Amino acid sequence: MKLQKIIIVSLSSAIIWPLLFNGSPTQAQFGVEASFNPNNILSDSDILNYNTMNLSEIQAFLQSKGSFLSNYTAMNTHGSMKVAAEIIYDATHNNYDCYGITLSEQPTEAEKKLKCKTITTVSPKLILMLLQKEASLIEDPSPSQSHLDWATGYGCPDSWICNPYYKGFGKQVNSAALQFLAYMKEANNYSFHVGQTYIAKDKYAILKSTDRAIADGDYNAIISSPDFISVTPQNQATAALYNYTPHIFNGNYNVYKLWNRYFPTIDRSYPDGSIIQAEGDPRIWLISGGQKRHFANWSAFVSRFSPNQVVKVAAAELDQYPNGSEIKFANYSLVQTPDKKIYLLVDQSKRLFASADVFKNIGFNPAELDEASPEDLASYSDGKPITATSTYVTGALIQDSVNGEIYYVENGTRALVDKVLLPIKFVGQKIIKKTTQQLSSYELVSPVLLNEGSLVRTNNFPTVYLISNGRKRPFANDEVFAKLNYNPNNIITASSQFLYNYDMGGAIQ
Repeated sequence: MKLQKIIIVSLSSAIIWPLLFNGSPTQAQFGVEASFNPNNILSDSDILNYNTMNLSEIQAFLQSKGSFLSNYTAMNTHGSMKVAAEIIYDATHNNYDCYGITLSEQPTEAEKKLKCKTITTVSPKLILMLLQKEASLIEDPSPSQSHLDWATGYGCPDSWICNPYYKGFGKQVNSAALQFLAYMKEANNYSFHVGQTYIAKDKYAILKSTDRAIADGDYNAIISSPDFISVTPQNQATAALYNYTPHIFNGNYNVYKLWNRYFPTIDRSYPDGSIIQAEGDPRIWLISGGQKRHFANWSAFVSRFSPNQVVKVAAAELDQYPNGSEIKFANYSLVQTPDKKIYLLVDQSKRLFASADVFKNIGFNPAELDEASPEDLASYSDGKPITATSTYVTGALIQDSVNGEIYYVENGTRALVDKVLLPIKFVGQKIIKKTTQQLSSYELVSPVLLNEGSLVRTNNFPTVYLISNGRKRPFANDEVFAKLNYNPNNIITASSQFLYNYDMGGAIQ
């Protein structure tokens, strides 16, 4: 609940009764999770970093929780009808400081936008957490009108009548955002301060400063209680939380639990080449360049990777990666740009057909073409053009009939194929036999390698490697491998000679 500002009565600095406990409370004292520290609940950046979520991410969060708010429309604090996600976004990203500005008696949002200073306030994550903590609005499928009207508990202090001025979802969200900004920026105006100790007779009672407890006449009763507790905020964020709700239970322990359930601290990072999927979300992503790239369709995914490579993660863990360009087309797709150029997409390159006649003469059907914009192809490098003399444009497996070696032949080149790759990259492909002399007409290039994200080790050494950005990166130990939730059944066993084709990358810690 929102606590009205408390006026502290200053008493003599000489305290007759010593504090019985002035350190960090033990978890046994509270009977809570071992990682909960009531002196340091959230960091200052947790509260003040308004850039943690944009509008679409707020809406996606509400939808992911099946929240009633995902489809809720209400009047915002300025009198405009908006959806809940917009109200939250505007309260944190597009608020107004009208101090010293003369406004009309009932100013509209347009007037405030014109005359006042636009400001940012607090993290949308804080508001989302408050909506659940105070009124269960994130997870309640059918909240009462009262819960919607008093969504953040603002203006409803313990045991007092709620102030009707702050009634309404829009006012509640906006007021909570501004209040926490004031707690963070104007700390001296409020009751709880960093480094000052506050006491209570038990974990459910209101925390008080020593001066306040003496003034209220209950200092002795508090410190003599068998369940006596004390808290000393270590940062402004924690002090702000106690200013808003001056209880450990049922207030700020719930803050801790909800924050870590909704926005868990991520202690692992997936290397490039990893394939990840948020639990309960059908979308699959490739980690590339530290970004997550969405596969737009199943063909785009299975033409490059195996479903067995997908690692399941929490939604919050996926959210730590910024969005990269979408992977829209399957490997070996035929695409045409608005300027009528036709390309064959092979891995990370686009190969231009020299002409429409070349495209037709090779045997391709115009019906196979997908439309592609320049933006769709921006991440593809220019590959070798396809001309009238190009052979095996989409590639073929050809075996030397003399020594048995198998090559992948494509557009005038041949690349040696290790037999370990046949059941992985060339499932069901026909092998054509040719003589050594016939094969020699194709330029020999670097051998075919494993796909990005592959797990591999040699048959004579236990170290497991991840293929990432064309390098083999060893896992530092079994614990790291397990923490990242990779599937040991996906480990490929290859010869040492085959792995010599890769440069060594940095260890995965």
